[in-house]
Amino acid sequence: MKGLPDYLKDGLKVILVGFNPGEASARAGHYYAGRGNCFWPLMYESGMLPEPLEPEDDRRILDFGIGLTDLVKRPSRGIEEIRREDFTEGRVLLGQKLEQHAPKVIAFNGKLVYEKFSGRPTKLGMQKEKLYGAAVYVLPSTSGQNNTETQAEKLQHFKQLASLVHGQPVAKGANARAKGAGRE
Repeated sequence: MKGLPDYLKDGLKVILVGFNPGEASARAGHYYAGRGNCFWPLMYESGMLPEPLEPEDDRRILDFGIGLTDLVKRPSRGIEEIRREDFTEGRVLLGQKLEQHAPKVIAFNGKLVYEKFSGRPTKLGMQKEKLYGAAVYVLPSTSGQNNTETQAEKLQHFKQLASLVHGQPVAKGANARAKGAGRE
């Protein structure tokens, strides 16, 4: 299986960081192409994108000031195939990319992605600490395998991210209001 390219450039509003390409995305050659992955609909419904996009349109995301990358670039059928060395290498490479491109916001698509990157437990939502000068938001995973949060809960988090990215204040206590904020 072949990995996915990074869609990154300087001056982005936000970089979205996924875990690693799943088998369906690697086969299709596009981000979030797995059956049941709700990433693209959530991006539009939340206001992150002004028009609906499909996985085949993933490179166009740069036109909207949004970048895409993964913590681990090697595709796999599941998390159990990811080795400790993959995470170690991924943390270093991702850190370099985030520092180089200096987005205003870094959003992690899934609590586990941020936890593997930072090495500490977290909750969904806006994080207190910045990374490389950027605000950090941890989203619920959009994977079709994540059924911990409802679609409505996921959409609420994506709307909070959209507010942050578009320069609107994120409501105080938004993390607590987004039902299921501590789960993934």
